[in-house]
Amino acid sequence: MADEDPQRSPPRSGEERIPHPSRFCPRSTSDLGCSSDRNLPTPAPGYVRGILDNVDPFIGTAATNLPPARGLAGTWWFPKPQVGNTHPGATAPLGMVSACAYSGAYPTGYGLYTKNTEGVPETMFERVQASGFTHFQQSGTGAIRKYYNYVRVTPMVQPLDDLGQSWALRDEEASPGYYAATLGTGIRSEITVGEKVAVHRYTFPAHSSARVVIDLSCGGLATELGRTVPLRAQIESMGYGRAQGTVVMEGVPLSVHAEVDSPGWRQMLWYDRRLIDGGTRLDFDSIRHTNLRPFGLLFMGSTRADQTIEVRLGFSLRGSDQARANLERECGSDRPAFTAVRAKTRARWREHLGKVQVEGGTPARRTVLSTALYHSLIKPCFGDDESPFWPDAGPYAFDVCTMWDIYKTQIPLLSVLVPERAADLLESLIRVCEEEGNFPIGYRMAHGADRFFRQASALAHTALADAHALGTSRIDWAWALVHMVDDLRRMYGEDFHEHGVVHPISHTLDLALGYHCTARVARALNDHRLAAELEERSRGWVNAFAPDSGLLKNSEFYEGGKWNYSFRLLHDMRARIEVAGGDARFIKKLDRFFGFKADPVKQPGRRPSAAEMAAGYALKRFEGLNNEPDMEAPWAYHYAGRPDRTAQIVHSALTWQFGTGPGGLPGNDDSGGLSSWYVWASLGLFPVAGQQLFLVNTPAFASATIQGPGGEFHIETSGHRETPIGVDGLDHEPPPLYVQEATLNGKPLPGTHLSAADVHRGGRLHLRLGPEPSSWGSGNRPPSVSDPLEVPR
Repeated sequence: MADEDPQRSPPRSGEERIPHPSRFCPRSTSDLGCSSDRNLPTPAPGYVRGILDNVDPFIGTAATNLPPARGLAGTWWFPKPQVGNTHPGATAPLGMVSACAYSGAYPTGYGLYTKNTEGVPETMFERVQASGFTHFQQSGTGAIRKYYNYVRVTPMVQPLDDLGQSWALRDEEASPGYYAATLGTGIRSEITVGEKVAVHRYTFPAHSSARVVIDLSCGGLATELGRTVPLRAQIESMGYGRAQGTVVMEGVPLSVHAEVDSPGWRQMLWYDRRLIDGGTRLDFDSIRHTNLRPFGLLFMGSTRADQTIEVRLGFSLRGSDQARANLERECGSDRPAFTAVRAKTRARWREHLGKVQVEGGTPARRTVLSTALYHSLIKPCFGDDESPFWPDAGPYAFDVCTMWDIYKTQIPLLSVLVPERAADLLESLIRVCEEEGNFPIGYRMAHGADRFFRQASALAHTALADAHALGTSRIDWAWALVHMVDDLRRMYGEDFHEHGVVHPISHTLDLALGYHCTARVARALNDHRLAAELEERSRGWVNAFAPDSGLLKNSEFYEGGKWNYSFRLLHDMRARIEVAGGDARFIKKLDRFFGFKADPVKQPGRRPSAAEMAAGYALKRFEGLNNEPDMEAPWAYHYAGRPDRTAQIVHSALTWQFGTGPGGLPGNDDSGGLSSWYVWASLGLFPVAGQQLFLVNTPAFASATIQGPGGEFHIETSGHRETPIGVDGLDHEPPPLYVQEATLNGKPLPGTHLSAADVHRGGRLHLRLGPEPSSWGSGNRPPSVSDPLEVPR
């Protein structure tokens, strides 16, 4: 495990009142890390750590290593890989560029692990190591197929023949916008990023032939079939520490403009690890797996002890000139630029993360929440005016990995915290639909259909319907409606349109909800005929259920079974509960699914056998937060009048399934979808995608404030009791608290729900908590379309 490696001792952001990076950079300390950032502010005496300072980017980078769950969480079963698959590299909030140490491991290029699909992940390497530092990484995904890791920069004191060798990483350090480590060669390496730039700073030992090597042929992973081979490339050495080039990777022209501060150093091109002395340009018109040889740039010269070399890289998907303009815009006239870029990015992180504030909580709980919020704001990537596929200006969003992962939790969070970026995402998705014919389920830094259409259907419709209901004005809604309607007939939608049901059966639920969401937009635009037609088809969800069982019909399912998908929050939960036989029978099935009164289970280990996995699936049990399909299922109890059950389940998940340290996530972070779940659950809210609705539950903190687009939304409690989480050393599960009564802006709130508009415009929600379940919410249920009224409250 990475956290057992004696070579690696990353800082733990929740353990100290103020970060003390002198352990890694012994020259001095500052709030922002290393000693050479002398112009950055030092915290004043009495400084209290906020969300930003509690972030630990190492959470999720190693195999799950949480205390054995007690109570209800001990009955849940994890079929997917028990690892967060995050990386600790430098990122900017929703920025285009990230940068991190590169080992070639799965799936981010950082770390130890090989590709895996279930159980405890297997390691590729015995130590945390790197052959250099690459750019563009996934975050928390599984088999996403496009793994980036382009433009590897390697500081070396070895000959060029040793390029690609990996060295141990020591004294790793990470904070939002910053990553640092010392290579086994003794070179201290630091990286920061802006939106479209990366700045590296290397501190060399004294050496007669130090060098910085930029490898433009690098891409993908070191796993089987994980490598990315460039199709075409062009590199130009421009002299005076400047160079530029474009490499076509997986259909995308990635351009980079490089500046290297290395006075007196030689600057050369290289090919197949051989220098091209005097050459100023390389062109490759056709590259294949069989003829690929590495190529790039090299800067070489002597260094004195502790001499620093700065490498500045500007990136663009629209050519080298725009890459250079991006570098000039973000770095300005600052030379060196590292400190200034880092400070700007950290300020942006402070602004974004500061939109959620909480009171109370143990240090571990605060660290987990802070890091979850951080992970929620890394993806999607936005490159304004950077689409390589359409020429005009406008937002370009990629690494939507995938809508199946993020539509329930992350997009609603972006809509509250960064509504302008949420609107940019929708604009970009509409443009993709224009260009490619359908809304994507997964969209990376490349266009074209991919296999993720099997995950789900019509998920963009939920975000579009919510955005319209909230009054988002930047979108041409008449034009958006055209695409929403057309998309419902594509892929699985054609069968649904003709037969009213489609297999995989979960797509029947997706498409029925998509029709409902599209009908809402059509009705708001006064196209009542279209709205009526769409609403009629939205009732097709009932065709997915078997009346005798009250569960979904037998079918194939993507990463789950019919129990996992049977408790999704539909637009007509009232009728869905009737299909199950009413409240009592529905609750009984939920209780069985969530393991009430069940025995603890054993989680799959390394290389689990087929029999072990089959036995786990036979449990038909909640998969905790290890998997996506049933992550909203705890809130199904709200619709049956039992919000106390939701409180028990969420309390158990927050207590046992998340923790500090590299092994602190129960499964893949799914590009921020899992972390967004944690943020909402900790705040006592859950968004119901496509229905402009929030469900209310017991929060994990005494009070919280969310800075929404219309003002601050305050969540206050009375009767709150601080409870530790598993990593605080629990040997039992502390009892949960339950909402006894609620008020919104001073008026009684009898139901367990709010409109999304209530949260977005700001207000004050007060929850009185107590140790026993109450009657609150037992009669006033969240709305369903078959209710007399379709609007909350």
